Amino acid sequence: MTITRLKRGKPEAERAADDAEVRATVEAVLADITAHGDAAVRNLSRRFDRYDPPSFRLTPSEIEAAMQKVAPRDMEDIRFAQTQIRRFAEAQRASITDIEVETLPGVILGHRNIPVQSVGCYVPGGKFPMVASAHMSVLTATVAGVPRIIASAPPVGGEPHPAIVAAMHLGGAHEIYVMGGMQAVGAMAIGTETIAPVDMLVGPGNAYVAEAKRQLYGRVGIDLFAGPTETMLIADDTVDGELCATDLLGQAEHGYNSPACLITNSRKLAEDTLAQVDRLLQILPTAATASVSWRDYGEVILCDTHDEMLSVANDMAYEHVQVMTDRDDWYLEKMHSYGALFLGPRTNVANGDKVIGTNHTLPTRRAGRYTGGLWVGKFLKTHSYQRITTDAAAAEIGAYGSRLCMLEGFVGHAEQCNIRVRRHGGRNVAYGTAAE
Repeated sequence: MTITRLKRGKPEAERAADDAEVRATVEAVLADITAHGDAAVRNLSRRFDRYDPPSFRLTPSEIEAAMQKVAPRDMEDIRFAQTQIRRFAEAQRASITDIEVETLPGVILGHRNIPVQSVGCYVPGGKFPMVASAHMSVLTATVAGVPRIIASAPPVGGEPHPAIVAAMHLGGAHEIYVMGGMQAVGAMAIGTETIAPVDMLVGPGNAYVAEAKRQLYGRVGIDLFAGPTETMLIADDTVDGELCATDLLGQAEHGYNSPACLITNSRKLAEDTLAQVDRLLQILPTAATASVSWRDYGEVILCDTHDEMLSVANDMAYEHVQVMTDRDDWYLEKMHSYGALFLGPRTNVANGDKVIGTNHTLPTRRAGRYTGGLWVGKFLKTHSYQRITTDAAAAEIGAYGSRLCMLEGFVGHAEQCNIRVRRHGGRNVAYGTAAE
């Protein structure tokens, strides 16, 4: 196997040092919210967002006023995107069914898919107000049937972002807050005097939001552990350097630490892509961000074969994986660790981020090895139930259960089975006699 890294990103040790600083900051902020509630949230809002409203929760009239500021074409586009996302989420929900089966005569087993009862959806603002994140979290929770959906996004320019508010409201949010970052995530999970805590947190965010969700996990559920946006291109000589460079930088502009990687078996494509990246960084309006991200986190990996490319891609398990080769369906069949696949040169990550209908909240930092992204099923809990309806079944299952409990030394467990055997099957049934 010959794998050559034509460009490397920042060493792992330096990335770990950055993470340690974030962890300490978030721990202090969450402790402050736990101790001081609304007062802590307000102080943090003043400090980070320079925002100090009478109430962080928007009233119906404030929601309506914000929506009136959205241009008609923008509102049309928001509705179109939500229609696509709703269609796919509804199809996914329809595929998740309750079941009930009779595994033995008189033994009924089943499960029900029950929505999480309250969800907090965080929508990033800041440099790039991510309107689409409201669709992905709020709307998907609505399709799942979550009875209480609260949503929060930071202020932009000292006021609620109109398009984000519109997307939250149209998506079905029951409560809308104007809070940013760690204080929003902490307030929704921990609760304050004016905000009832939720059972689950979802939505992307910066490193501090991601770390806050990590520290809060267990106290509440989360969608996934999300780090900075990652994009990977698996490409051969069926595409050109300009297309690859455009797709790499299109995601590198997310932040200063957004990994972007090209895996190819064509040295010409690799070199052309590197040259095109340099050219595009001279004209891209977001080059100040994308150039730092590319410098510190960009990679170009040259392989000999498609099998090698596949192996490297599965091991890296990136969030977004664009496949542009002469065998895209082969990769669809063979790829097993990723966030989402984008197949063919007509497809791109930006469509997935904004409008095509799949969810853009996806696993990063190799989490694609063990989880998929946010989808309607994340808002559902599958709970089992059991029912025994005949004396014969109670005696049969009870006898097996009693003996297996005694095998492990659980005498009290065995007696739970034994009393039912005695009542429904008589003493001629062999069970864990040491419990009698």
